[in-house]
Amino acid sequence: MTPFTTSSLRVFHRVVQGLAFATGLCAIAAFSGAASSFAADAPAADTTAAKTPAEMKPYKQDIRNTDVSYEMVPIPGGEFVMGSPAKETNRGEGEGPQHKVKIEPFWMGKYEVTWEEFELWSLRMERSLRNYKKAATLDLEKAADAITKPTNPYTDMSFGMGKDERQPAICMTQHAAKMYCQWLSAKTGHYYRLPTEAEWEYACRAGTTTAYHFGDDVAKLDDYAWHEANSDGKYKPIGKKKPNPWGLYDMHGNAAEWVQDKFDPEFYAKFPADKSAVFPLNIGDVEYPRTARGGAWNFTPEKLRSAARLASEPAWKEQDPNLPKSAWYMTDALFVGFRIIRPFRVPTAEERKNLHLDAVLPTDAKERITIED
Repeated sequence: MTPFTTSSLRVFHRVVQGLAFATGLCAIAAFSGAASSFAADAPAADTTAAKTPAEMKPYKQDIRNTDVSYEMVPIPGGEFVMGSPAKETNRGEGEGPQHKVKIEPFWMGKYEVTWEEFELWSLRMERSLRNYKKAATLDLEKAADAITKPTNPYTDMSFGMGKDERQPAICMTQHAAKMYCQWLSAKTGHYYRLPTEAEWEYACRAGTTTAYHFGDDVAKLDDYAWHEANSDGKYKPIGKKKPNPWGLYDMHGNAAEWVQDKFDPEFYAKFPADKSAVFPLNIGDVEYPRTARGGAWNFTPEKLRSAARLASEPAWKEQDPNLPKSAWYMTDALFVGFRIIRPFRVPTAEERKNLHLDAVLPTDAKERITIED
């Protein structure tokens, strides 16, 4: 018998998606354990461990019971000037005033999260593969299985652009991206989350102060990014362009990337000019507007700049058939995805709760979820 891989299992899920959606099975599963509780079932040989920031190294993490892996790159701590100078060409709303920010070290996804990774959670492919292989369900798997997942989508969420193993996942809400991070944390025993807006810009700039991480010359953009003029009307596989100085790919273009923050064009004005802000984060309770960064395959070059900010809006999910509209899908946002970070200093359970670092359902949204045997 030919063994199932994640790719072949995805084809099977496409066949049953419509039926699964129609059943409307609903249940609520919650995972509230602190990051420290994940460690009980962690792999014996942890090649990602670092006792000090100086020991942080790039690593590749295999997701157990699957053929899927992802790569993380260490980002050193430091200070930088956030936002764009008033003289920067095509400067957008809310990019100033510039202010200093202090950043703690973290690992960041070398690439944007792909469909292959995302659907291990959203379509329960990891669980299906485990059942097929009759693999053991250990403590990490039990914790991951308890993470809430959405109803199966009613259509192909790539909208014809493809779901090859290296294509970025798109069309999810910020809430869904955060929930994936919770699932990955439970599954691997390492704490993952979305970056804050400040962490994202710091990592994108990688020590630079120019409009793009490669400089100010927009003529060089094709070497580093997929955008409106070179994408042929769709996103592209991750990692096909040149990386930034810290080894991160597609920070400009391809898929725009969710960050933790609510969007507020006046947020930067709240920080003092004479000292560095520490962990600035604009926490929001309602769904709109939330912030995405980096621009996308269908954006013009000025929207791909390191300081460019993008605010979500209800038009991103006009076609959502659920009433009230789903907390999971943004059917009209074919340009937004995300990438993950793993902070060197794991936040406490209280910090995670108070700062809304993990998924917190917006007060004006409703979860619609599925449970499977």
